[in-house]
Amino acid sequence: MWCRGSAGRGLCQLQHGRKDPLWGQDEAKPQKRGSPQVPQPSSSGARAHAHRLLAQQRGAARCQLVTGGDSQPGSMPRVSLLPRLLGGRPALKAVAIAVVLATTLWSLSCFLSPPQASREAPQRMEPLLVLVWEWPTKQVPNVSGDVCRELYGITGCWLTMERQLLHWADVVVFPHTRLQPSRDSLPKDRPPWQSWVWVSLESPSNTKALAGWNQTFNWVMTYRRDSDIFIPYGKLVPNRSATVNIPAKTNLVSWVISNYHRTQKRAEVYKNLSRYLQVNIYGKANKKPLCKDCLLPTTSKSKFYLAFENSIHQDYITEKLWRNALMAGTVPVVLGPPRANYEQFVPADSFIHVDDFSSLEELATFLKTMNSSRYRQFFAWQRRYSVKLYTDWRERICTICSTYPSLPRGRIYPDLESWFNT
Repeated sequence: MWCRGSAGRGLCQLQHGRKDPLWGQDEAKPQKRGSPQVPQPSSSGARAHAHRLLAQQRGAARCQLVTGGDSQPGSMPRVSLLPRLLGGRPALKAVAIAVVLATTLWSLSCFLSPPQASREAPQRMEPLLVLVWEWPTKQVPNVSGDVCRELYGITGCWLTMERQLLHWADVVVFPHTRLQPSRDSLPKDRPPWQSWVWVSLESPSNTKALAGWNQTFNWVMTYRRDSDIFIPYGKLVPNRSATVNIPAKTNLVSWVISNYHRTQKRAEVYKNLSRYLQVNIYGKANKKPLCKDCLLPTTSKSKFYLAFENSIHQDYITEKLWRNALMAGTVPVVLGPPRANYEQFVPADSFIHVDDFSSLEELATFLKTMNSSRYRQFFAWQRRYSVKLYTDWRERICTICSTYPSLPRGRIYPDLESWFNT
């Protein structure tokens, strides 16, 4: 029997007399006929990672004291040899037997009784192991150690990229940008407890080859609020000590654009808007690229910023709003989903929507004639909030552990393309 679950391996092993192949002797997990053999974690790195998980799981010092600190995980508690040494002394032998019996019952309570904290708030008895099949970006950061706790305060969450731990992973993450057109590079099978997550931050317009991934993934992790795991580009977080800070302005409107295509809606809007006002353009598309540390100081000098999305889809609100405009201290003029959708993310008086006007000429007039009092009203949100920007994929993936208890079990997406394009 393959022992698994939040109840802990120890009790399962006691009941079945088996050692978990990860923690005890290396007993190979049965493979389905015809499926590829997955290498067992024999490397020192994988073994060390596994034992770190074991150390996290085995936290009850009283159990170690009673059963003996060097007993093998999953084995019965060691029984004292004192009765044998006492030989034929009935009185002492009876006392020794009583001590051994009490010790055994105490040891079993370590496995059968949850710690006091879990009675108050039920939680997993072991950390969640999240295997990232391939990192979403070309540069792979350090994921060794307890990075979720150390960087983001998320406990009981271990990230790994060691594929030899596939059979022990609770969750396997598959970024769409790293998926190959065929399934050859993916595991052919998965353990029954394991969940697969499809990850994408791109819009449907820029996401291809979805039809081949039907009946594959249990959960989706995207920028859409109806995703199983919601990972926005940014958000506003409460900040009681926040104050209004409006940087000095030297020009009216700016726009940073890297990929300019005439067929895009934003290209058409810009072309018509530029007839009525001047727009300072930066980025690769205009052969004026900005360094990473130059972007915010540049856009902050403009009163308004064109936060135009490359495609228009539900909840597709990217760093163009969060970083380039709100964080920079300028007023975003947005082109994307409807105003009502934006208002689910930011206050209604913190941005200007292109659709608020009957014509682009009317929009241009509104921007050019706005007085300072009206302009300051767009920064009222700064008294209550500050911008939280998500840039580290480690933080996004650690979020899986935070949402894991509430995620649906037994779900699989029969038609991923239809869901994403809805």
